[in-house]
Amino acid sequence: MLPQPSGELARIADELQRAYDGQCWHGPPLQEALKGWTAEAAARKHPRLAHSVWEIVNHLAAWVEVVSLRITERRAVMEPAAGDFPPVGDASGAAWTASLAELDRQQQRLREVVAGLDESRLDEIVPGKDYPLAIMLHGAAQHFAYHAGQIALLRKLMAG
Repeated sequence: MLPQPSGELARIADELQRAYDGQCWHGPPLQEALKGWTAEAAARKHPRLAHSVWEIVNHLAAWVEVVSLRITERRAVMEPAAGDFPPVGDASGAAWTASLAELDRQQQRLREVVAGLDESRLDEIVPGKDYPLAIMLHGAAQHFAYHAGQIALLRKLMAG
């Protein structure tokens, strides 16, 4: 079990959890938006949109890792090693399951990083950026919410 942060760290941890798999006021959390997507459907691109659901999942996992690395390694990471929207290579069911598991793994790692973070670091400027860690962490939760909404819209577009 993760240590329970307090104060601003507790609010950030709660916001990250809610946006990913908790109770949200704005709509479904990311995990709920991802339920029921098959590998075939997740790999399909809508003709009017740039990315598939699967590419969005890969994108989120890659950027959550960047957030964790910026905090733990205290170095500038400008883009994920795999790229902004890592492409889908193998479109099998096993590969889809692996992509979802990687997103879960990166989210869990970020939760661990936040749980172990000293609250005094929240005002530190993110290496290579002009904003503090607190803003980046709130932004990570907002990133989940943004893409959860995008995935919900994709579900409607693909059905109709």
